[in-house]
Amino acid sequence: MTVAPQAPDIPPPRSTSGEARERRALLAYLDAQRGVVLDVIAGLDDTSLRTAVVPSGWTPLGLVEHLGHAERFWAQAVLAGEVTGLPWADDGDADGPFTSAHAVAEVLAFYRDQCARTDAILDGLTLGERPPGVRRPDLPAEVDDVRDVVLHLIEETARHAGHLDIARELLDGRTGLGPR
Repeated sequence: MTVAPQAPDIPPPRSTSGEARERRALLAYLDAQRGVVLDVIAGLDDTSLRTAVVPSGWTPLGLVEHLGHAERFWAQAVLAGEVTGLPWADDGDADGPFTSAHAVAEVLAFYRDQCARTDAILDGLTLGERPPGVRRPDLPAEVDDVRDVVLHLIEETARHAGHLDIARELLDGRTGLGPR
């Protein structure tokens, strides 16, 4: 009786495990920055969340709403190719850029929901895929693949988390909030 040789346990190619590590790292950084955004504004009252502390007039609540719209655009429009409706009438920048007239709880729920939708969309994609919405003429940045979108979301979220840090310090003197 001839016994067929056993196939050795061969690890997946480096690119597969490398991409898996890269994916875990990128998504962990994105999630961490989202956490910073929420931690920095935690404990601010309605008045503080609607107070502009810089000359351009943006407010912490308006910036969180903007981040929700960014998640919605990049994940739904660019990655998925279709966008769900807003939980409120689209009033553009009726109160000024990066401000919000919506209830605090609504804006926070919107932001969290958009982050969860982004995560769900990303679950079905690989970093190297070319998403269906990249041919949009209104893209503010070049997008070759899903990786570019994730990197953009990390950059945008981190940038605005820093803005929120400054606003928080100007509002009540608190600094160093968040996990990082």
